[in-house]
Amino acid sequence: MEIIPAIDLINGQCVRLTEGDFAQQTTYDSDPLAVAQRFEQHGVKRLHLVDLDGARAKRPVNLPVLERIARHTGLVVDYGGGLQSDEALRQAFGAGATQITAGSIAVREPETVNNWLQTFGAEKIIVGADFRDNHISINAWAEQSERTLQEFLGQYLSAGATTFICTDVSKDGKLQGPALDTYRELRQALPAARLIASGGVTTIADVEALAQIGMHGAIIGKAIYEGTIILDELKSWL
Repeated sequence: MEIIPAIDLINGQCVRLTEGDFAQQTTYDSDPLAVAQRFEQHGVKRLHLVDLDGARAKRPVNLPVLERIARHTGLVVDYGGGLQSDEALRQAFGAGATQITAGSIAVREPETVNNWLQTFGAEKIIVGADFRDNHISINAWAEQSERTLQEFLGQYLSAGATTFICTDVSKDGKLQGPALDTYRELRQALPAARLIASGGVTTIADVEALAQIGMHGAIIGKAIYEGTIILDELKSWL
């Protein structure tokens, strides 16, 4: 199972939100590159980079940060936030992203994301599935869709997508543990999907439990910044 630290960006700084709420923001570091380099020094290979300014502006905003990280580390970076067009994807890939994450647009405009899968290749497009109570969350997590998480993933799997970041928005940034039961059900129902757990990963025991379920990756954010998971503790996973 891949360990994937997260860096969320606002005003070029490394922050974390609670439940995606911009009013519940904590700034952890003014230099995201230094954070990324620290991850790499501990053996991390991948990075989940989220442009929160871009998500609000509906266009990439923090591409210079992505470019610096890509130039000065060897990390495989997946980048998301504000990606609404083919041109935005080209900008992200041009700035050094190895993959992009299609978030809310995957719910609103499935035809667009299906075209991206065909145009750029499924290995470059991660589908983001934000959920609460096993239903897809929309509009910056403020609303619930009637679509179930499993139905949403199944449709994209049929369309050629392979990799999914499944974020439990009710747990994101709250350090309360991941949605193990949900992930277990998804692994059984959709064995062909590469599933990455996100939201609530708090302890090494959580990481071990996700690996036992068979998750392909775990995104860890606040737990690293708050010290409930120490990077040295992850060495056996890296």
